[in-house]
Amino acid sequence: MSTQKSVRQQADTVEHNALRIEEKKAEQIIDALNTDLAATYTLYHQVKKHHWNVEGAEFHDLHIFFGDFAHELEEAADEQAERLQALGGVPVSGMRALAEKSPVTPEDEDVYTIRASLENDIEMGGDIIETMREHIELTTNLGDHATAHMLREQLLELEEYVHHVEHYLEDDTLVQ
Repeated sequence: MSTQKSVRQQADTVEHNALRIEEKKAEQIIDALNTDLAATYTLYHQVKKHHWNVEGAEFHDLHIFFGDFAHELEEAADEQAERLQALGGVPVSGMRALAEKSPVTPEDEDVYTIRASLENDIEMGGDIIETMREHIELTTNLGDHATAHMLREQLLELEEYVHHVEHYLEDDTLVQ
């Protein structure tokens, strides 16, 4: 519980922005970005869990892959939060609020085989990709081309990582 005495801006509110995006449009964009932010952090925590728990013959490569993937997700989340703040919004940040706002559900606390973990990552990543595509269309239609551009760049990165996960799940391997 916070001991803060004065609130500068309440969560779920939108203030005037210097970017000259009208308030009604900004509200829709901020809502979409907070959804993306919550989803990105959900995937980040799941990938980080896999980074910590990976074992086996391909440990080293997967450990590095998961670390790089988590780093990219953390950077994307930071960009999303800073953009929605610039639009006059408040980035979703508390664990409860992130869970409520996220359109994806993480795997539970158990540790799974690396194949199951990768399958869970590819499933969640695919769901986030679909949501981001919708938000790119939304922001473009609302005239916020800068946010649409940012999301397009993040979408390309996420698609690349999900495609790499797909490669890890192939049957062909040197490990026996």
